[in-house]
Amino acid sequence: MRTAYREKMYTCGEYLDVFIFQVFETGKHSGGKRAKRKPSTEVQKKLNQRHRKEKLTRLLHANFTPEDLEIHLTYRGEQPEGDEKAVRNLRNYIRRIKRLRKKLGLPPLKYIAVTERGKRGGRYHHHITVNGGVDRDALESMWEYGRANSRRLQFDENGLAGLGHYIVKSPVGGKAWSASKNVVDPEPRARDGRISARKARELVENIQDSTRFEELYPGYLLSKAEAFHNDVNGGYYIMARFHRKDGKFIKPKEKRKNRKRGSKHERS
Repeated sequence: MRTAYREKMYTCGEYLDVFIFQVFETGKHSGGKRAKRKPSTEVQKKLNQRHRKEKLTRLLHANFTPEDLEIHLTYRGEQPEGDEKAVRNLRNYIRRIKRLRKKLGLPPLKYIAVTERGKRGGRYHHHITVNGGVDRDALESMWEYGRANSRRLQFDENGLAGLGHYIVKSPVGGKAWSASKNVVDPEPRARDGRISARKARELVENIQDSTRFEELYPGYLLSKAEAFHNDVNGGYYIMARFHRKDGKFIKPKEKRKNRKRGSKHERS
């Protein structure tokens, strides 16, 4: 049976995220039907957790710049009475920022927000990334429940992966994060057949060798690469992030107004 691999590529500003994974073939069982061969439960669990973090990181890269801000909000004293109340507090804070931006004549607020509850002490806190233009002191003063800290976004060769992974450690509610409707969700490009089973194995066995990855994606330098092995069918999952070799800054795209509504990350 021939093993096929697919490349799924996301261009997010000056960063390129690549996922290389086996395209599962089907096999007949006694009933004559064809069933997909799926990864093991443990592998899928790890992949889901990793994909959630990488999805958020892609959204950050595609929508924000070093001129934008990350804000971290905590509570002083009494905690909110449940997840719903905590989320409502954050929503009200976001509304105040929207009103201030409108008053100042600034472009509409663009944000990605996460509400978390600490696993040890159970204390609520919020993380919100917003577009710039408003004085940091003004933003911090609008949080009335405790301490607010803000700073400009700090990009490195791995972009905002550190921030993206940090703020989704323990989200509350059914959604890992909420986002404004004007957040751009990068669409992937897929390509089949270029990566053979042998090539995939070579990449995994030499995961620290950046040249093997960079020769596949000219114009980019490798930031980080990881791999998982599927014990069910012997396939590999490879995840790699690259940054532009020329260091060129790519301005975030604006969302098309005529785009269909209802995308799962188009929430206010």
